[in-house]
Amino acid sequence: MAKPSNADWLARSQSAVWHPCTQMQHHAQTGTPGHLPLVPIARGQGAWLYDFDDKRYLDGISSWWTNLFGHANPRINAALRDQLETLEHVMLAGFTHQPVVELSERLSALTGGALGHAFYASDGASATEIALKMSFHYWRNIGRPEKAEFLCLQGSYHGETVGALAVTDVAIFKDAYAPLVRAATVIPSPDFRQAEAGESPADVARRAAAALETHLEKHGENIAALIVEPLVQGAAGMAMYDPEYLRLARQLCDRYEVHLICDEIAVGCGRTGTFFAHEQAEIRPDLMCLSKGISGGYLPLSIVLSSDTIYNAFLDDSVTRAFLHSHSYTGNPLACRAALATLDIFLSDDVLTVNRKKAQKMESALAPQTDHPQVKNLRQRGMIAAFDVETADPHFSRKFYRAALEREALIRPIGNTVYLMPPYIVSDEEIEHLGTAISGALNDALIE
Repeated sequence: MAKPSNADWLARSQSAVWHPCTQMQHHAQTGTPGHLPLVPIARGQGAWLYDFDDKRYLDGISSWWTNLFGHANPRINAALRDQLETLEHVMLAGFTHQPVVELSERLSALTGGALGHAFYASDGASATEIALKMSFHYWRNIGRPEKAEFLCLQGSYHGETVGALAVTDVAIFKDAYAPLVRAATVIPSPDFRQAEAGESPADVARRAAAALETHLEKHGENIAALIVEPLVQGAAGMAMYDPEYLRLARQLCDRYEVHLICDEIAVGCGRTGTFFAHEQAEIRPDLMCLSKGISGGYLPLSIVLSSDTIYNAFLDDSVTRAFLHSHSYTGNPLACRAALATLDIFLSDDVLTVNRKKAQKMESALAPQTDHPQVKNLRQRGMIAAFDVETADPHFSRKFYRAALEREALIRPIGNTVYLMPPYIVSDEEIEHLGTAISGALNDALIE
């Protein structure tokens, strides 16, 4: 039998699969500026993905920000094989198991015990909804039901389910479903690209915090929680901001009795230089959401970590005061075991220290872009680097994506923002390859 080719799988996929966050018509418009190629992947190894025709692509975005230690990582593979021989799944309502207990304990330890209770789900949007529901239900349980509204930052992204869309401020995601959503109040972002003449990133952070304070002075008695993506707002185009905002937001949330929810789904697990991004502000949230990289990019898993204060408010003989949320695969042992293997690699390989050196290599690889007349706001926070491209071409992102694939690199811009977020096992030579691919793809995409 002949080996299946890219063409075989393309035809079958286009016929049967409805892809996420995709205008499917773009896959069919071959040869047009708006064409979005569909790439069949046969296997992965390290930082590389390989198609059925044996062409390879360096995964410069960690497969939607999930893959930390490479594809087919032998240590995570071994942990999963071992877990398959003992327990693949058991319901977590009324039962428990070793991987979920150990993972919960280790995550609590990483917060210094400040967030000592782990609630499990499958994806980031679910974690957002859980955190919002926990905050809302907490205030009701303690007799303050008026605190039922939420705050989010301009440009925020916290998921695409109906509850998560309430605190997502990205028009393409929220506008179509606005009639279904009970929208939160949007407050100014500390994005330092918004700096006025003479302002530092810290100045922008303080200005945004002042706007938060003004809102809380007027409406704090009705606010349940503020939710933020610490230090980097991903879908807003890798909007980065100074830790000063988190410090001030923590103080204001304490003063006005408002929960601070840190959405560490994209920025946690070492992406920004510390294991949790909020650590750079020397604060702790009341609730924290984790997903994406926590399982090493292997299996769907999300976690909400809660403070004792919030957890204790749900303890009661009445079931109606319990936290009423679940799904069938809550705390799946295989996913938890993948997460434990991921945490083991952080310890054994001193990943945070190594990443600081890799981040310097990324900075050097992108440095030539500062001379490009259409490149603005080159910025970096740990293992996330980005720049904006000044162009009115509505097809820029797709043109760039195609041009990068031709150069054996998976780099998919967010609008006019080009960014790098590679797996942590990427080598210096591979980082150079990504930098070269970006330079070439940028020139090709900007040709009229």
